[in-house]
Order: sequence, then C-alpha cells, then structure tokens
Amino acid sequence: MLLPEKQDEDPEIEEMIFILRGHRVMIDRDLARLYGVETKYLNRQVRRNYKRFPEEFVFQLSKKEAGELVTNWHRFKSIKHSSVLPTAFTEHGVGMLAGVLNSEQAVQMSVRIIKEFVRLRRLVYQHRELARRLAQLERKIVSHDENINGLLEAMHRIIDEPFGAKRKIGFTPD
Repeated sequence: MLLPEKQDEDPEIEEMIFILRGHRVMIDRDLARLYGVETKYLNRQVRRNYKRFPEEFVFQLSKKEAGELVTNWHRFKSIKHSSVLPTAFTEHGVGMLAGVLNSEQAVQMSVRIIKEFVRLRRLVYQHRELARRLAQLERKIVSHDENINGLLEAMHRIIDEPFGAKRKIGFTPD
C-alpha cells in the first residue's frame, strides 16, 4: 500500500475538529478565534448569508451536545451557562466562511483548516484500507486453520484406527 506524501499537521486545528452527528465539525467559537473575529460577528455573517449555509454545512448544537462539549473539553466551560447554543460548521461550511468574512486572515486560515480536514479524511481512508487488508488476512488464516484442522483430524483417525484381526499368511484349505 502506497502512503500519500506526509502533509504538515496542524495540531491546534486538529484538536478543534470534532465528530458530531456523523460529521467532522468545528465549533463557532474556535473558528472565530482562528479567524480573529468575535463569535457573534461570525454568526451574524452566517445569518446574513444563510443561502450559502444549508443544514449540511452548518447546524446549531442541541443542549445535550453542548453539555457534552462542556463536560469533555475544558475550553468550552464558558458555554455552560450561555443562553446561546454553539453552532457547528462542517468542512464545507468552513470553506464558505472564507467567502463571507472577506479578511486576508480568514482566507489563509480557511485554507489551513480545509487542508487539515483533507489530511484527516486521508487518515481515515488509510485506516479503512488497512482494516480491509487485515480482514482479508484473517479470512486466509481461518481458511488455512480449517485446512490444517482437517489434516490433523485425518491423521488422528489413521493413528487411532485399530488394525483389526490379524490375517494369517499363506494358503488355508477350507
């Protein structure tokens, strides 16, 4: 299996990517910090350009999901008592943000974030490929084990088989 060229990792961005509702997402506060804007400004731009952000690109977290963020990541403790639920952006939503924020920092940061999403997708693909090959190998091993067990059983039958009554050698008249 050929591995893709090593890409520069961005651990800061990687730590900000979560899986929610089956999608890799980033939370509005993290994006606002990376883009150098206030969270309310970022969300205002999304509301003003709502046609660019369908539900597959951006969604509001439920109270339960927000509670899980607070419980699992210390940096979200400020949303514990917030009346506004955080917004989650998928990879495509992050790409759209660069178009509505219009700052040089937002464009550069969007490129970095998209590269990190792509790197993570490649890692997942590599793991799937590795898992597929491992499953093939396991099937081969099971097949070989069954064949070896069949041989061993046949050998045991031959070894354990009684020889029966001894036959006399030579001619005997009836």
